[in-house]
Amino acid sequence: MQLTETSAVDLVEGLQAGRWTAVEVARSFLERISGKDPEIGAFLQVHADAALEQAERIDARRATGKSVGKLAGLPLSLKDVLCTRSQPTTCGSRMLENFQPPFDATSVAKLRDADAVFLGKVNMDEFAMGSSCENSAFQATRNPWNLECIPGGSSGGSAACVAAGMAPISIGSDTGGSVRQPAALCGVTGLKPTYGRISRYGLVAFASSLDQIGPVGTSVRDVALLLEVLAGHDPLDSTSIDAPVPPYSQTVEQPLKNLTLGIAKEHFESGLDGDVESAVREALRVYESLGATIKEVSLPHAPHAVGTYYIIACCECSSNLARYDGVHYGHRTDVSQMLAEGGNSNDDLTPLERMYCRSRAEGFGPEVKRRIMLGTYALSAGYYDAYYLQALKVRRLIRQDFDKAFEEVDLLVGPVMPTAAYKLGEKVEDPLSMYLSDLFTVSANLTGQPAISVPCGFTSGGLPIGLHLQAPPMEEERLLRGAWMFQNATDWHQRRPQ
Repeated sequence: MQLTETSAVDLVEGLQAGRWTAVEVARSFLERISGKDPEIGAFLQVHADAALEQAERIDARRATGKSVGKLAGLPLSLKDVLCTRSQPTTCGSRMLENFQPPFDATSVAKLRDADAVFLGKVNMDEFAMGSSCENSAFQATRNPWNLECIPGGSSGGSAACVAAGMAPISIGSDTGGSVRQPAALCGVTGLKPTYGRISRYGLVAFASSLDQIGPVGTSVRDVALLLEVLAGHDPLDSTSIDAPVPPYSQTVEQPLKNLTLGIAKEHFESGLDGDVESAVREALRVYESLGATIKEVSLPHAPHAVGTYYIIACCECSSNLARYDGVHYGHRTDVSQMLAEGGNSNDDLTPLERMYCRSRAEGFGPEVKRRIMLGTYALSAGYYDAYYLQALKVRRLIRQDFDKAFEEVDLLVGPVMPTAAYKLGEKVEDPLSMYLSDLFTVSANLTGQPAISVPCGFTSGGLPIGLHLQAPPMEEERLLRGAWMFQNATDWHQRRPQ
């Protein structure tokens, strides 16, 4: 088997056993990126020289008997929403095109301490706002299974590079399904941990009460290994949870006994593609063959999840992105040209106000502007109570629905998305249709609970389908074990695009 077809767990074991060196592994993936990424467009930056230098240092330390980190020599990619010291962090936006943070995100620092090798930064929807990876200011990413289709978003670059064998694992972020959706559409595995399980320090904010960092890999074992490294309390993030980190990589292969799986009847109503429903129901039969019990539950407020999510997310987006004003950092319009042009006789804006407006108009793309305007409107005087406050109340009702369901079942199972991947450009002019693709994933962000997408089949057209599993907050160990039971009994996660 080629190194680029080897899982993250097997690569780490092989590196520890001396079957190959860190340089050999890094070079194999860099060559794969060079050959495949021009047609896929997953990477915004490839740090080839830095990656090889990092790998050489790891090999030298191993050769002299010095200790190395848990992931020593494992190559990976980072979604370009994570701050990396002295390297560009663009968030897929012109607003931050030239921004180089003076610090590492906590998750990046943990990966450095574990001696992971950074291959580069991967593409995303601008400021993580989108479900297709078409909203990037720099390029659209394509699905390795069909180059005419989207890879999903906003972590589309993470899922596409793993599916195409350009990285064994990638770190993304999930605000409403942004790890799980692209994982489902690209036939890989993506985990959204409990809110606060992984520090958000250095993750450029979109919606602070919803954002969570999560790994994308070829298997549940891979994401369990990365979660073990990334999880833990961080004093730099006041929302991070101070709780012990279980040995996820050691327990993931232990099957769950007397497993009861819940299926929400609201997830199998109109709008669900036939191929997707068939694949999910076949996955349920696999679980039954493994001794699991299937039980129908109800999530009565599920139909309100998308509306609730988009009000809260847009309000928090409006607040978080107010900082990009052309003064402190980020894009600033050409002030000399602006002054030479003069102001519009119909407005009363000062030159400073015009600089703010032009900088933001030039720096942000259409989808980001749309969400800022929606959020600003919902937070404005006279509308706050009707929109944002009401959405917070519905959010609590949605959480109560899940709490009640988990009193009866161990895990909830269903589809990740209503359909498989659609064609590039198909929904660009129909944002509402794109928002509805988040129907099954946003609830986990509203409730803060962990969720995972694992491959469970293909459409008649050969596109991957994902199975969505959800667990109560802080029950990642149960979630990973339940997901691995399915993967260990099937081979969907082992299939690769040709």
